[in-house]
Amino acid sequence: MHWETLMQCAQFAVRRTDRMLVAELRGAHRVLSTSACNGGQTDAVRFLLNHQSCEGGGDHERLRQITEIGHERYHERTCGHAGIPADATASMGTAANMHYACISRHEDAGVAVTAVVTAGVEANATCAGDPATWRETAAGIERVPECGGTINTMLLVGAPLTAAALARAVVTMTEGKTAALQRLAVRSRQSPDLATGTGTDQYCVAAPLEGPLVLTSTSAHVKLGELIGYATREATLESLRWQNGLEPSYTRGVLHALGRYGLAERTFIEDMRPLLGPQDLELLAGNSKAVLYEPLVGAAAHALATVLDRIRHGAVPASVERDACAQCAATLAANVSGRSDRWPQYRAMLLERSGGPKDLILAALALGWSEKWRSA
Repeated sequence: MHWETLMQCAQFAVRRTDRMLVAELRGAHRVLSTSACNGGQTDAVRFLLNHQSCEGGGDHERLRQITEIGHERYHERTCGHAGIPADATASMGTAANMHYACISRHEDAGVAVTAVVTAGVEANATCAGDPATWRETAAGIERVPECGGTINTMLLVGAPLTAAALARAVVTMTEGKTAALQRLAVRSRQSPDLATGTGTDQYCVAAPLEGPLVLTSTSAHVKLGELIGYATREATLESLRWQNGLEPSYTRGVLHALGRYGLAERTFIEDMRPLLGPQDLELLAGNSKAVLYEPLVGAAAHALATVLDRIRHGAVPASVERDACAQCAATLAANVSGRSDRWPQYRAMLLERSGGPKDLILAALALGWSEKWRSA
């Protein structure tokens, strides 16, 4: 088996082959992890393993095989394939490609923090508190979810930590991951909210047992916490760029901004059909990306999404909901048409619309598109 060395230093080495990525810890470390075997807090783990365990969608046969042999046997078999001892390994599984693993390393006052992240969010992103898709009972897990997205994080801290600081590092690391999702406006697949993670996220955090100074805080108020948050955020952003093609320029689009409210690329033209004449619809079908990714249109779409969010969360009074949404939708229409002078008329027309957010959005886009070339 050929291994590619991705990073090495005095405290660890990270290597990758095919569907496996291993961090080998040099010297005794304290590890906190979500691993089904050797998980929790332990001083006995010397290897951190991340691996692609299945395909991203509909790989029911692979999931059945893993379930049938059980966590322990699967852990042993996977570690055997990697050539590392199962009893000294904390492992994570994902549908993400190991070749899209991204590493971010930052240092302050001689203490380095390294985050190694694989990330995917296309089918499994969720917001904390969203409706769950399975339940654990005495009989076991009642429903197995689709494994279309997982964010797995290895966090390697270059100095000893107290047990409390090790636990707090998980909070800071998780906030860094969520900050990455917020920057990309990743939507939950379970609700209209922005995602905070996926339902299958896993992590391994490791810090050496010995060193000249035992650090007591990984809070975001101290430099070590800053490094943990920044490295995790940076590596998560880069991994999502490769795994899902997500990057800031891509997220400017109308569908990305308002997909949480029912817009979808696969149905967009059909959704617009009742609102446009045949000629306008045909022109839109041939030029939809020019509309949906136009910068000012995207900006208006994100503004409307924010207002809709604030209304759902009770931050904008219900008494102004209709007018607030119509104003934002009028801006959306004006930016599509390029006729800012028509904003008052667009607002008046959109105030008369009935239906939910999706109906209002489609009406605004159709109104702007139907007028874009009328005055040219």
